[in-house]
This record gives sequence, C-alpha cells and structure tokens, in this order.
Amino acid sequence: MSNTYGRNIRISIFGESHGAGIGIVIDGVRPGTPVDMDRIAVQMARRAPGGSLSTARKEADQVEILSGVLNGRAEGTPICGIIRNTDTRSSDYLKTAGLLRPSHADYTGHIRYQGFEDIRGGGHFSARITAPLVFAGAVLRQALEAEGVRVGSHILQIHNVKEKTFTEQDLKEDIFAGLAKMQLPVLDAEKERLMREEIEKAREAGDSVGGIVETAVTGLPAGIGDPFFDSMESRLSQILFSVPAVKGISFGSGFAFADMTGSEANDPFRLDNGRIVTETNHNGGILGGITTGMPVVFQTVLKPTASIARPQKTVDIARMEEAEITVSGRHDPCIVVRAVPVIEACACIAVYDAMKEAQCL
Repeated sequence: MSNTYGRNIRISIFGESHGAGIGIVIDGVRPGTPVDMDRIAVQMARRAPGGSLSTARKEADQVEILSGVLNGRAEGTPICGIIRNTDTRSSDYLKTAGLLRPSHADYTGHIRYQGFEDIRGGGHFSARITAPLVFAGAVLRQALEAEGVRVGSHILQIHNVKEKTFTEQDLKEDIFAGLAKMQLPVLDAEKERLMREEIEKAREAGDSVGGIVETAVTGLPAGIGDPFFDSMESRLSQILFSVPAVKGISFGSGFAFADMTGSEANDPFRLDNGRIVTETNHNGGILGGITTGMPVVFQTVLKPTASIARPQKTVDIARMEEAEITVSGRHDPCIVVRAVPVIEACACIAVYDAMKEAQCL
C-alpha cells in the first residue's frame, strides 16, 4: 500500500490537508521506548507553519495519542497519533476547482482516483501530511539517541546561495542541537542572511525558490543494511522520495563523483584505536548498500513550491479547454525551510527499521 512504509517497523499515514485531521499509526516500536511529549513538541514546532519565511496558515500541530503509549512509554502495541486541522480555508481552492495547478498532483490524482480525490489544499497529496511523519520520527529519534545515534541537518543551498558541505568537525551533538534551534539551519551566518533575502525576494515577486538539505546520521555501527534492493541508500531514498517536493537524493560526494578520478573518490581505510575507519567519507558512510561505521551523509533536493501567485497556463479539466490560473491561498515561498525536520524524521524511520532488522535495537 502506498501509505505504508517499513518491514520491521510499519508506519501508515492517513488524512487530508483540509479534512478533520491527519495522522499516523506506528507498529513495531520496542516496548518501554520513552515517548517524551515535550521532545516531540519541539520537533513538531520545527515543521509547523508560521514565521516570516512560511505560509500564514496557523496550525499548532499538537499530537493527540490515541493508543500505544502509557505513562510516557511505548506499550509495544500500535501507536496511533492524530493531529486535528484547525485553520482550513477551503474556499481558496474551490474558486479554482477544475483548473489544474502546474507542478501539483491535481492532474495525476484526478486520473488515479477517477475524479473522487479531495482537491482542497492538495488533499492527501499535501505537504501537510508530513506532520505525522515528523511525529513518528520524533518517537523513533528518542530510541535511536539512547543507542548513541544522532541525526542533524543544515541547508546546503537556497536558490543560488550555497554554503559548504558538512565536515567531520561539524558532525557533533552540540552543533546538531544548535542547527535544530535555527529557523534557517546553516553553518555560516552570512549565508543565512543571503538565503533569507532570496526567499523574501521570491515572496515579493509572487514566486518561490527551492534548495538542498544535507543530512548526517552519526553513531551507526558498521554492517547495517543489505546489498542491492534493500541497500541503506534504497531504504532512505524510498521514504525520502515520499516527501512532496523532493526530486533528488545523493549520498556522500553525490554528483561530484562525476568530476573525480578513482584516486580522488576512494576512501582509504586506516585504524583508529583498533577500529577500522576511512580517511575520507566520499561514499557517505555506505559501501555495497551497508553502513561502514562512518557518518551516513546525504543530500535532498527540493523543488520550488508549486503554488505561486503568478499567472500560469493550465487546462480546465471540467471544460477540457486551455485556461489561465493564479493560485490564491497561503503558501510557503520556500518549502525547504520546513522540510528539514521532515527529512530528519524520515532518516530516523529508515534507520530504525534497518537497525531493528539487524537486531541492533
């Protein structure tokens, strides 16, 4: 089923952007796992709308746990969390019903679901459905951190503003914690100012911009994952590509490999206090689909927000004639900012699933 992910832990999402609520069922969490609602609220707030760089829609994104948690601990039975929608404005979408929004799933969803799809706010295709993913990731993050596994991200690029990639010195718990507190998590304060300017320019022009998020997972032991179809890259990519607006994923040096020779790209092995490590980490902590024990590092490309205020060509599917559309409503000029905690949550889910299979949890 398209709304379900995982083998050793199963997550199933449900809901629509302008329906009564959205939510998720998480099955397979180890009994006794701490479920600290304050820590979950921190992650939810990172993704929630609000602030100068996002949509004006106001949603508290408070998770109501219906089952699977008692006295702050996972019972081992399915955890069901629901988030009520409180600030819907469906009239914004009914005005343009029948007009296919460029780069949205309006056309493909209409064909796939034979005209019965919910068009309000993108329905089940909306990025709003990523909020339950953040909840699931926040639960599993607590279990991973108890095993010494940490996940952190920074914004590598917004439009034409780029900052440096992660170095070994950046992959520390305190730096991850600092990045998580930033609205625009970057390593270089000057780049933060320039990125903010790019986003504001796009908003003022009725346009939007995309970007790249770089994520690292530290503390993973060697030997997690499988070759070929169940590689660690495959597991991560499957769930990451489920996030709306994600259009590309690379690992380690990624597309820069095309400019390298083998002597430049290879990661030489060495001993560090009896532990086998690599001198460099161009392969992003994964070889043959299996973790090396080095940090797993990957980059996620997100396209510009599809909803923009500029007039665009389209088709009126009800009348089957060409038309013009100006998308109204409340939209992010850059979805990258709020996508950071979603990407981290997806990493937590994929890593937990793989570690549980390897009996590391």
